[in-house]
Amino acid sequence: MSGGNSGSVSIQASLSGRYATALFDLAREQAALTQVESSLKTLTQALGESDDLAALIRSPLVGREAAGKAIAAVAPMLGLDPITTRFLGVLAHNRRLSDLPAIIRAFRDLAARSRGEMNADVVSAHPLDDAQVDALRQQLRHRVGREVAIDLKVDPSLLGGLIVRIGSQMIDSSIKTRLNTLAHAMKG
Repeated sequence: MSGGNSGSVSIQASLSGRYATALFDLAREQAALTQVESSLKTLTQALGESDDLAALIRSPLVGREAAGKAIAAVAPMLGLDPITTRFLGVLAHNRRLSDLPAIIRAFRDLAARSRGEMNADVVSAHPLDDAQVDALRQQLRHRVGREVAIDLKVDPSLLGGLIVRIGSQMIDSSIKTRLNTLAHAMKG
């Protein structure tokens, strides 16, 4: 088991958390934490860009063997490290690929915590430049009192602004939400 704080306990309490903890502990034992984190980031990007890959992990109709073969074929194309590749094979065998997004989130939280950081998921309408990311990181660090690792995503439907999720908090300053709130207020 990793860590002794209550945050680790809550992560480990869920099935996804137990898988994430097992992967985290193995990666740390094998001195491959950076490689596994990098592979999971690549995998997250691929899931966002490939409808076929996303369908593979979500579909309960894909059998163990077919899922395992698909993962074995995709992993080298994505350049995933051996630990992550084997882990995905275990998930396929146990029919738990659908839990992968939650497992990745829990793993990222464990890795950040081990470095004394918090994770922040940031969605913006447009790509942020390095100066904007640094300014956001400083503001978040000031708000939460520790270092913050930022995971950026772009969603043009926001029109402008940001959505930031850090821990259990969500800060939504997107224009889309403001317009929806205004429209709702005008109806009511």
